[in-house]
Amino acid sequence: MSSNDIVVLGRLAEAYGIQGWIRLHPYGDDPLGWRRIPVWYLGREGGPWREAELNGLKAHGDGLVVSFVGISDRTAAEGLKGQLIGVPREALPETGDDEFYWADLLGLAVVNEEGALLGKVAGLIETGANDVLQVVNEAGEERLLPFVDAVVLDVDRPGGVIRVAWGCDW
Repeated sequence: MSSNDIVVLGRLAEAYGIQGWIRLHPYGDDPLGWRRIPVWYLGREGGPWREAELNGLKAHGDGLVVSFVGISDRTAAEGLKGQLIGVPREALPETGDDEFYWADLLGLAVVNEEGALLGKVAGLIETGANDVLQVVNEAGEERLLPFVDAVVLDVDRPGGVIRVAWGCDW
């Protein structure tokens, strides 16, 4: 499975307990719904990806913990720390109006109201208040734009463009 076929859903953090559970840092809004996806993929940025059969996923405290078939002790779980989790796009539910998977935004051109190209979406950052677009121009300069209605006016995925209310000199 190539990296282009996988939608990254989160990152594995530290091991939890002694029975192979590991903390999950999700990149999405409904991670408990991912229980319906029996096979996940584990890997690093850019791959390679390997299948991992889900054994359990549950809320714990203010976060989530997950276990996989074949990962039955703390040592094995510690070996997964830092890996990304993802699934094939076809395993994900359809998004609603004005909902997007982060992977769908990566690489889109960001253009302001005057038609000036600010750069392309290189990444997203999750903050407590809202997500933030990391926009990088051809010179490698980065802008951070809040992904909120007041800034993001339109997302045209088929056209490959995000239209924003943001000045060139901001």
